[in-house]
Amino acid sequence: MKNVWLLLAFWGAFAVQLHAQWKMVDGKIRTQWAEQVTPENVLPEYPRPIMERKDWKNLNGLWDYAIVERGKHMPDAFDGQILVPFAAESALSGVGKTVGAEKELVYRRSFDIPSSWKGKKVLLHFGAVDWKTDVWVNGIKVGSHTGGFTPFSFDITEALQGKENTLMVKVWDPTDQGYQPRGKQVSRPEGIWYTPVTGIWQTVWLEPVSESYIQDLRITPDIDHSLLSVQAVVNEATSKDLVEVKVFDGRKLVAQGKSINGGCVQIEMPEDVKLWSPDSPFLYTLKVALKQGGKVKDEVDSYAAMRKYSTRRDANGIVRLELNNQPLFQFGPLDQGWWPDGLYTAPTDEALRYDIQKTKDFGFNMIRKHIKVEPARWYTYCDQMGIIVWQDMPSGDRNPEWQNRKYFEGTEMKRSAESEACYRKEWKEIMDALYSYPCIATWIPFNEAWGQFKTPEIVEWTKQYDPTRLVDPASGGNHYTCGDMLDLHNYPAPELYLYDAQRATVLGEYGGIGWVVQEHIWEPDRNWGYIQFNSSKEVTDEYVKYAEQLYNLIPRGFSAAVYTQTTDVEVEVNGLMTYDRKVIKVDEKRIKAINRKLCESLSKK
Repeated sequence: MKNVWLLLAFWGAFAVQLHAQWKMVDGKIRTQWAEQVTPENVLPEYPRPIMERKDWKNLNGLWDYAIVERGKHMPDAFDGQILVPFAAESALSGVGKTVGAEKELVYRRSFDIPSSWKGKKVLLHFGAVDWKTDVWVNGIKVGSHTGGFTPFSFDITEALQGKENTLMVKVWDPTDQGYQPRGKQVSRPEGIWYTPVTGIWQTVWLEPVSESYIQDLRITPDIDHSLLSVQAVVNEATSKDLVEVKVFDGRKLVAQGKSINGGCVQIEMPEDVKLWSPDSPFLYTLKVALKQGGKVKDEVDSYAAMRKYSTRRDANGIVRLELNNQPLFQFGPLDQGWWPDGLYTAPTDEALRYDIQKTKDFGFNMIRKHIKVEPARWYTYCDQMGIIVWQDMPSGDRNPEWQNRKYFEGTEMKRSAESEACYRKEWKEIMDALYSYPCIATWIPFNEAWGQFKTPEIVEWTKQYDPTRLVDPASGGNHYTCGDMLDLHNYPAPELYLYDAQRATVLGEYGGIGWVVQEHIWEPDRNWGYIQFNSSKEVTDEYVKYAEQLYNLIPRGFSAAVYTQTTDVEVEVNGLMTYDRKVIKVDEKRIKAINRKLCESLSKK
């Protein structure tokens, strides 16, 4: 018993030492969840629930860091400690410094390998790192990656040496000085442009696997033929591989299928198949096994939904969006996914879930994820709660044309060959990473012509690469007769100033009703909104007025709409909630009533 108390005392002293080495940066507002963040308990949840293994090791926590001149050798000494996975510029990182295009961010930490992993391959996973990443284990280069929004992994088995190992990561992010997709990040934040995000911003983790293992799952429902297809991507596929998929409704096995030779498993679903929708977001549980000679080499847990996104002309000749072959007015907020304490990274998993839950509480059935990609758990929560997602491609390229609004002249920008190749690579990686999530209904390659180029070609490739979803070519941007939608932006009130008789016509952005709530603002003097009011009642009244106008435009042609926006973001004060999520600016009951009226407008007819 004495030894137990000594051990507890040691760990208590160690925790105090950790806290002494890390402190959240002061000076800005923060969410309620920031207070729950500690170095020994940072985003501990399994990061990839759509393909889950039971055995893994989380590497989030305190790492050493140094900011060095770009292109220089690794540092001899480090500047201090950073809390991973929060970007260096964020308050929760404990650093709060801008790295910039002329510097690189270097990380270091040690880790051990559990003895139970002996004889296994060990994979090192990064949820997302912005932007160019180089990784070493015990001084051995194990890989590189470019892209600020997608997961990547390295097999580090041959670089390991016994139990104790050293991991080093070097990151370069040119922000708006580069050609890469970056979303709303700029070197000098103002207006609708926000703080840079450099480095690791999603969970880092280790996972043991067999020599042959499942790298990815590509899950495709077909409700018209009552089929579910599951393509298991195996690292070193051979003719000996047998993939087995079992489908469960709760604990009841309802369907199963097998394949060999790398084939896709096609599963006949039961006659009384349950369809997924915002009102009934039913998910089937999947168990996927990789077998060789009758022995299980790998096994992952997953899930799937039977649903279909399409368009069809209604009785009045208007092209409507459909879910499961039924018209549905898709209505939701523009959701940028920024946090005052974590920037790109929600402080906790509860915080990540909160914005989605409030969207559901407000009566919406959709979210437009605006020029950012979220961690995998965010999409799983949308799947579970029944929220349709329109997914933007993060905009980029250092060309200033789209920042000073010259795109209204109607010309597309000319990208360099390097810039174009980067866009195509990262767009494909985003689509690959998110393909299996049932919630995603629409891909949006461009927003308001920000970096827009070769639109018909990009849209056609997107449609061919994923024919199961709709494509909104350019939300509010230069319009071309391609894809599935004509997407208008109009602030502040909704207006149907263009109409497409061959595609669905949607209102991709409107609203922007602002209210500065003192004590809950990012900066005291530089607050911005399309229009501003001074009370919850005024904001709610204006919101309801616009919603009624939108409702009257649905018979004339609108098939979906997006309200700006879920929360305030930095100096933007046009959110339904404040940036710190501590104040809901609207009357929830009134907002939900009018939102439900809009969402049900087509399904009632």
